[in-house]
Amino acid sequence: MFGDRSYGLNGIFSPKPKVVCPKIVTQGLFGAKKQYLTRQYPTKWVNLLQNQTTTNPPFMELRIQNLTKTYSNGVKALDDVNLTIPRGMFGLLGPNGAGKSTLMRTIATLQEADKGSVRLGELDVLQHPMEVRKQLGYLPQEFGVYPKISAYDMLDHIAILKGIRQDRKALVEELLKRVNLWEVRKKALGGFSGGMKQRFGIAQALIGDPKLIIVDEPTAGLDPGERNRFYNLLSEIGEQVIVILSTHIVEDVKELCSQMAIIDRGRVLFAGSPAEALAQVHHKIWTSSVPKNRLQELTAQWPVISTRMVAGQPVVYVFGDEQPDQGFVSAEADLEDVFFIYIKGFNKPTKA
Repeated sequence: MFGDRSYGLNGIFSPKPKVVCPKIVTQGLFGAKKQYLTRQYPTKWVNLLQNQTTTNPPFMELRIQNLTKTYSNGVKALDDVNLTIPRGMFGLLGPNGAGKSTLMRTIATLQEADKGSVRLGELDVLQHPMEVRKQLGYLPQEFGVYPKISAYDMLDHIAILKGIRQDRKALVEELLKRVNLWEVRKKALGGFSGGMKQRFGIAQALIGDPKLIIVDEPTAGLDPGERNRFYNLLSEIGEQVIVILSTHIVEDVKELCSQMAIIDRGRVLFAGSPAEALAQVHHKIWTSSVPKNRLQELTAQWPVISTRMVAGQPVVYVFGDEQPDQGFVSAEADLEDVFFIYIKGFNKPTKA
């Protein structure tokens, strides 16, 4: 039906890979029992898999250099982007339209860049897209599912499309348990909540033992409970592989990521750890409750990074080395302050 190509939930066409080895079911995330391995596979497989679960996998990083993309309408979506992304959770933070999805789609080999390079370890991502897709798990911002098909049957179908034949049943069962969907495995996907669909999306992204996982705006629309469950799942996955979390929600990065970047209008404004970002604005945030009729005056006079309403009264936050005016007091900076400072251009961009 599909000829020489297969089509997965994430929208990626790829050739059917060779049947994968048993490590998909046994290593790292899935941890099968030793007696099962001994019964099914030679001793050399058991020893290899045991070694893989007790030692860290080889260090791998994603290196992006001078990446540029301009669309036919003249919009420059990526402007000389440079980033080095290590293993673990990496947050890509930016407002809507900043270029995050363009960058994610380029890394996922779904569109070409005008110039620049992307390397996953020693693999040239832009020159060898088919090889990259064998190591990639991708959860796009929006994805479709067949609403009348059960979670189990759909995940099994996607595993087939990704070339999984041997031990597919065990893989599908382990993934559904991993994302806490085992109890609803027979339920039609059309009846899933937003959070359940996102967890199903993560399950399909994990098929094939990926080395790089991309999740684009994964928590948008989730209630606080579903968001927390999703945080826990992503955090655990990020211990083993590179996970890029693209989001405009500052809390996502604050809760999950050890490294981050702020991007706007296709340019990287900051790259580093959340702690480094906060250190740059330490003792530089000032706040005061002000009358509504002074807001415009203060905004013109001082670098106001944000305004919040507290009990119906505006409270302004100003960025500066010194106290802006009497009545202002020093406030503890948070990551949202850092985000607005860079987006509004109150701080110079740092090199990645």
